[in-house]
Formats: sequence, structure tokens, C-alpha cells
Amino acid sequence: MSVPALSAGPTPAVRRVGAGTVLVACLALVIGWDVLGLDFAVAQWSGDESGFPLRHHWLLTTVLHDGARWLSWALALLLCVGAWRPAGPLARLPVAQRLQLAVSTLVAAAAVSLLKGFSVTSCPWDLQQFGGVAQYVSHWSQLADGGAGHCFPAGHASSGFVFVAGWFAFRDNDRSHAATWLAGSLAAGTLLGIAQQLRGAHFMSHTLWTAWICCATCWALDGLHRKFAVSEF
Repeated sequence: MSVPALSAGPTPAVRRVGAGTVLVACLALVIGWDVLGLDFAVAQWSGDESGFPLRHHWLLTTVLHDGARWLSWALALLLCVGAWRPAGPLARLPVAQRLQLAVSTLVAAAAVSLLKGFSVTSCPWDLQQFGGVAQYVSHWSQLADGGAGHCFPAGHASSGFVFVAGWFAFRDNDRSHAATWLAGSLAAGTLLGIAQQLRGAHFMSHTLWTAWICCATCWALDGLHRKFAVSEF
């Protein structure tokens, strides 16, 4: 009597359900952060009524803001080129996954930018509590706070978080490489978010929501890719 072969691991469908469950759990945690009002408690570690002393620090502005932004766009460009002319790890992916990786990265970035464009929430450095003129208003109220607005979610942190798309693209072909993309993107996004927090450019909730939006966008696009997959050409 033959013995059924043991599965090498969870099927793609099971992994999607697992990822979706993690997203829902993370959503609950981020909402909990908002409900508990933890933003000011954290922001007061790096700023006070006189402002944020590290706002113009060269490491945070030149390296972790300008430099990281250009590096992120350069990597996104390489992913777009690599969709048609792959090299290195990208060469191990079918063209459909390479396109998924490039498109998901760009769409996640666009989603965050679009939300920022509609947001009337001002940055911490604009608020009266930190030497500005704006009044604090929840980023969900959509009420003008008297400041410049367009500060939610954290656009700069998305420069790292958008590359979580690599986990979805690689996970069926190379789990180890997929894990590297996931860890690297989350670490980069968190670092950039903290850098902006220290400058007074964002509250921590802005960074947390950006992480969730990028992950949810890439998860949704992965589902669409699997549902409407076309033959490789």
C-alpha cells in the first residue's frame, strides 16, 4: 500500500489565509494604538514646546531622508527594468512574479501618496504642543487643524515598507529570499519612520498605518495576481 507523500509546506491558499489573518491582527493593534492615544507620549521623547532639536540633524535629513528616498526610487527602477531584463535573484522568478513585484511596489507607494494628498492632518512640528500653530485633530476626523496638512500617513516610511512586495513575489519560489525581503523592508521602513519621528515630521501612528497600508496593498495585489494569472510569455 502506497503512503501519501507528505506536503513540503503550506499551500499558497493556506499561506494567503495566514497572511490575511496576520494583517487583521496587525490592523487591530494599529487601531488600538490610535484609541489609546500613544502618539503624544512617544513624540514627547524627542520634542517639547520649543520644537524638535533633531529636526535638522544631518544624519536624519541628508542620509535617512534624502539619501534613503533616492535609494528607494533607484531600487524601484531596478525592479521595473528587472521585470524584462532580470539579473541576480530576479532571474529565478517567472516573468509574472517579476511584474507583480514591480507593480506592487509602485502601487503601494502610490496608495500612501494618494492618502497623504487627501489628508488634512498636519505634522507634529506644526502643532502648538511642539511650538507650532496647529491644533491637534485626529487624523480620522478630516477636520482642518490650522496647519499645512498632508502629513498622514507617513510617506517617507513607505520608501522601505513598499518592498514587502518582495515577500509575496518570492515566497513560492524561494522562501529564504522572501523572508529576507520581508525582514529588510520592515526594518528599513521602521528605521525611516523613527528618523522622521525624531525630526517631528510624523507621529508613530503615521508609520504604523503606512506599514499596514503597504502590506495590505501587496497582499491584495498578490491575490489578484493569483486569481487572474496569465500564461508566462
